[in-house]
Amino acid sequence: KGPDKILTIRGLTVNTDSHECILNERPLALTPTEFEILRILCEQSGKVVSSEELFQMVWKEKYYENAANTVMVHIRHLRAKMKDSAEHPKYIKTVWGVGYKIDE
Repeated sequence: KGPDKILTIRGLTVNTDSHECILNERPLALTPTEFEILRILCEQSGKVVSSEELFQMVWKEKYYENAANTVMVHIRHLRAKMKDSAEHPKYIKTVWGVGYKIDE
């Protein structure tokens, strides 16, 4: 069986087929990159995904020194669009020195 087409976590719905993302009944306008990051975090919900893993899965390139910054910037944009705060995130949590996660 393949991955689920629709991932739902506490009011956040990610449709991997239609590439639509809805948060509390409000569509989110995400770039393809932001969508991929969110999809990966939702698919791995409850687990910490490192910046390195995210980078390699999304950009399909070898991780390099500034790649963590690239990931961080996209996470920041995602949080802004989701109106999620970095200090008290409802969704994307930073696990310092490890990566990011979304709890179920």
